[in-house]
Amino acid sequence: MIHSDLKTTIENTFCFSEKVFSKLKEIMSEKLFPAGTHLFSEGDPADKLYYLSQGKVRITKAVDDGKSLIVYLYHEGDMFGQIDPFATSTHYFGAEIIADATVGIVQQRELEALLRQHGDLSVEFVKWMGLMHRLTQTKLRDLMLFGKTGTLCSLLLRLGNTYGVEKESQILLSQRFTNTELANMIGTTRESVNRSLASLKKAGAVSYEDGRIVILDPPYLRRISHWQNGPREICRI
Repeated sequence: MIHSDLKTTIENTFCFSEKVFSKLKEIMSEKLFPAGTHLFSEGDPADKLYYLSQGKVRITKAVDDGKSLIVYLYHEGDMFGQIDPFATSTHYFGAEIIADATVGIVQQRELEALLRQHGDLSVEFVKWMGLMHRLTQTKLRDLMLFGKTGTLCSLLLRLGNTYGVEKESQILLSQRFTNTELANMIGTTRESVNRSLASLKKAGAVSYEDGRIVILDPPYLRRISHWQNGPREICRI
């Protein structure tokens, strides 16, 4: 079946109870963004949170060679944004709309006022921030510690948790990804991804079905990437 963890209840994914989240929704201004537009760019003021009630958003970081590293992919039900204690803080990343999106926008000043008024919201907000930090930490671990093949194996497992359709002991990714897209998600070249995928195919760990990746041997990928089993809210793309 398709993993639906990323589209389930708010409290399951983001540490917010329905009662508390309703307080956040009261201060959200909802806007529509067509695919291909940008929610924000690098250098824009970082003074808002965003709740994605519909659509998809890609968070990217421009690198020196002119390419963009794909840092996160956000889906329906995700909340994200950069709220810093510094008045002049700016975004380190850009946010591109890749599927028509409906976004709830929370202004920092209104959020701070709400947090002062409601202790239950403050507690759950801290938990959500902790969840976001853990997500970032695990992705940094993947990128830095176990080589390009290990990083690719971890990426495939994350994609499996996000887009996976379970077929017995195998996982079919419901979405197609080019090798260039995979490379941009782990900060390497398409040629490096080609070599790593060829090695994984030779080992019987992955294959393709109608242009989509099939993870044939998840335990093999976990060994190569030194995978640390955690909640799907963390082990996702």
